[in-house]
Formats: sequence, C-alpha cells, structure tokens
Amino acid sequence: MIVVGIDPGVATTGYGVVRDTRDGIELVDYGIITTPPDMALAQRLLVLHQELQKIIQLHRPESSAVEKLFFQKNVTTAIAVGQARGVALLTLAENRIEVSEYTPLEVKQAVAGYGSADKKQVQYMVKAILNMEKIPSPDDAADALAIAICHLHSIRFKNLEK
Repeated sequence: MIVVGIDPGVATTGYGVVRDTRDGIELVDYGIITTPPDMALAQRLLVLHQELQKIIQLHRPESSAVEKLFFQKNVTTAIAVGQARGVALLTLAENRIEVSEYTPLEVKQAVAGYGSADKKQVQYMVKAILNMEKIPSPDDAADALAIAICHLHSIRFKNLEK
C-alpha cells in the first residue's frame, strides 16, 4: 500500500509518500510545495492544488493522511492553514483517495511512542523507521512523513482488531 501524508500550509505544504512492505515501511518520496508570499491567495491555493495533483498522479497513493487543524494562537495563521487543508482534502477526494486525519499528539504517539515528544525526537524516529541516512528536511516534509507513518501504524492496528 502506498500512502501520502500531508502537512498543509499556504506558504509551505509538506508531503511524504511511503509504502508498506513485508519488511517494514519504505520511503518513496518527500518534499515541500511552496508558494510565493506576493502571489494572490487564490493563485497560491491553485498552485497547491496543481502540485498535489502531480504528486498523486506520479505515485498513485491508495490512502492518505492529513494533519488535523489544532488551536493556533494566531487566527490569521489558523485560517490560512485551514484553507490549505481544504485544498488538500478536496484534491484527495477528487482523486478518490481515502483520507484520514490525525492530531499532532496522535502523530507523535504513533511515531515516537510519546505524545509529548519534541520535533527533533519525531524527526529522528522518522529517519530510523524509514532507514534514511539523515533526518529529513525541511521540517514540513519531515512532519508529512511522520503523518504518513502514523497512518500506516493506524491501518496495521485496525487490521489486527479484525
């Protein structure tokens, strides 16, 4: 199974694509989608949609995971993240890809085994789980990989319950 994880944002959206194999979770691709701050919001959201479409067409994920919006101190930031999340959810639905959503706490728990893990601990575990030579960068891409890993762990757990 191929899964895409998405850490949404208008300026920077992270994506991570992983594959579940008999030997564990394998890295397929990861990176970020960026939009220029001087571009109109509608155009930035269109760029995000178009770039997500390219990633989906390239890797053909069967499932996806998107980070849930959590309380932000800055309302403007929360609204922008919400708009980017909407584009991501729409793009995934448009491609008929199952979507699951996880809070940052759930992602940390699934990847690091500790809901209060800091960003570096989670990044180190992503590196270890995916057998990478170095910690994935930038942070948004590392977060997206963690979200994808969390989703695969969740799927495995649900399958054990059956």
